[in-house]
Amino acid sequence: MAPPAPMTHRQILQAMSGLMAGMFVAILAGTVVSNALPTIITDLGATQSSYTWVVTAELLAMTATVPLWGKLSDLFDKKLLLQLSLGLFVVGSLLAGFSHGVGLLIFSRVVQGIGAGGLTALAQVVMAAIIPPRRLGKYAGIFGAVFAVGTVAGPLVGGVLVDTSWLGWRWCFFIGVPFALLAIVLLQRTLSLPVTRREVKIDFLGAFLIVAGVSALLIWVSLAGNQFDWASWQTAALTGAGVLLLAAAVLVEARTAEPVIPLDIFRNRTVTLTTVASLLVGVALFGGTVFLSQYFQVSLGKSPTMAGLMSLPMILGLLVSSTVAGQLISRTGVWKRYLVAGAVTMTVGLGLLSTIGADTSFTLLSLYMAVLGVGVGMLMQNLVLAAQNDVPASELGAATSVLSFFRSMGGTIGTSVLGAILANRVAGEMAKGMDAAGIPAGGSSGGGESGVPDMSTLPEPVRAIVEHAYGVATADLFLIATPCALLALITVVFLKEKPLKTTSGMERLAEESGPAAAADTDQATLRG
Repeated sequence: MAPPAPMTHRQILQAMSGLMAGMFVAILAGTVVSNALPTIITDLGATQSSYTWVVTAELLAMTATVPLWGKLSDLFDKKLLLQLSLGLFVVGSLLAGFSHGVGLLIFSRVVQGIGAGGLTALAQVVMAAIIPPRRLGKYAGIFGAVFAVGTVAGPLVGGVLVDTSWLGWRWCFFIGVPFALLAIVLLQRTLSLPVTRREVKIDFLGAFLIVAGVSALLIWVSLAGNQFDWASWQTAALTGAGVLLLAAAVLVEARTAEPVIPLDIFRNRTVTLTTVASLLVGVALFGGTVFLSQYFQVSLGKSPTMAGLMSLPMILGLLVSSTVAGQLISRTGVWKRYLVAGAVTMTVGLGLLSTIGADTSFTLLSLYMAVLGVGVGMLMQNLVLAAQNDVPASELGAATSVLSFFRSMGGTIGTSVLGAILANRVAGEMAKGMDAAGIPAGGSSGGGESGVPDMSTLPEPVRAIVEHAYGVATADLFLIATPCALLALITVVFLKEKPLKTTSGMERLAEESGPAAAADTDQATLRG
């Protein structure tokens, strides 16, 4: 029998409804908490390093599990895996909402991160399965709109919930639960994919070694500089364990028949370069922007709701550029120029943001954030498109998850390292300011292991010092992130442009597998 017929525009939109609902949940959960974090940390009596850990815990869990979800998607029912990841997300959200200590909150973020890992890997895998690379750009606007709405609504809703006394920050976690349940139902009703069941032995040893090795290294970058010195026995122990575990993982992956991360995938130049670029984008983007909300509230003295509104220019820039670039790529089939332009624009945007301070006007901030958003919109999603276009359909899950894995790992490393730098820089600037003002150092200082300051309780002279310290420290983070974006630009320049394929992942898989597999795929599609 012939390969499955291409899906119509209407069929694709129906299939994407549950998928986009799931993506909206993942995005909303990350952004709704961003403006609430200063309040949450203050309410729980936690520290600046705890602020970083609440963000890092989800990123770490998501990063470590993305390759597993990607590999599972090549072997099992993608729809069921998506629903399972949403279920984990619901459990994590409920645990977070009922947390009364930072320990349980961090654990709940780990559970959320495992669910988010599934959504991150599987959403793009499913899109590649049902939409040819040449047509993907037409749907970038839908993906961009969902991303923009989730990203814009999240901080705004989070700010309103925090500012509403009878609701509070716990509802920042509860609010995503009904959307996740709706996504599970929509996926059941609208998404129909061929199920190719393969009798394989899952590489549990390789999966364990990868998760353990990555976690050891990420825990090291999260704690170094706060809990212990960068040059210490703890550093030697964690880095040594991480390197040994990952070396063992490489040996196992090279010998097993069904590796979690197929090592031969890196023989593909496009996959290797887009992977390196994704890692650098993760470090530069997430490492810098995750602390913007704290800058708005602490340094500029804005409320959580206002801090949410202030992020609009970056999101609108991302939405417009991703939609326009996607349409142009679908129309022309040319994609490299948009990656290069995006990398250049992102580098410029980060460089501009490295000049901000406590007295920077909102007009300038808006311009700088819009420039950054435009660059990210042209770059991030199209890196995945370039890789998916250049691998066999049987490796779509692995290739997509590898890019997501390294982008998430870059974000985790960036958040952890830059979070430690921020804490130390704030502590240094505040000590300098207190000394210059003749104010004795005490409980008012922030950074390091001291709590995130509650600006409403600080006397005016101390408040000015804190605002200046956070302004200077945040600018430094963007200055450090800028060279990473520049390296991403250099990497993208070396990509070789190849024509975009005009068949979907399902069609390509049937063609690659031969007539018998095509018949099985058709029958499975009818059953789905």
